[in-house]
Amino acid sequence: QVQLRESEGGLVQAGGSLRLSCAASGRTFSSNAMGWFRQAPGKEREFVAAINWNGGNTLYADSVKGRFIISRDNAKNTVYLQMYSLKPEDTAVYYCAAAYFGAVAGTAERNFASWGQGTQVTVSS
Repeated sequence: QVQLRESEGGLVQAGGSLRLSCAASGRTFSSNAMGWFRQAPGKEREFVAAINWNGGNTLYADSVKGRFIISRDNAKNTVYLQMYSLKPEDTAVYYCAAAYFGAVAGTAERNFASWGQGTQVTVSS
């Protein structure tokens, strides 16, 4: 089992940038694909991005493609989400998640075994 803890989010103006990090503890981090999800008020949690075990393959939601970058540092047991050109509609609680396997298996929550507690990102207009 992997335990995950997201960094503090924050309040950003539209057009700004923010980087989230997620520190993992546990022996299997470098073997697991990792993902980021988000949940806006009144909406279901949705997929944002995922990265395979060695960083060689990534997947993004259409809504963030070209603006967000997911990366990982296995030596630091950390996965990152760099967010650029933020929009008010990016406001949400962001969650990192560890997948069951090393490959990116898709966007469904059922592919992910462990979850962080979430961190709030607010983008003001």
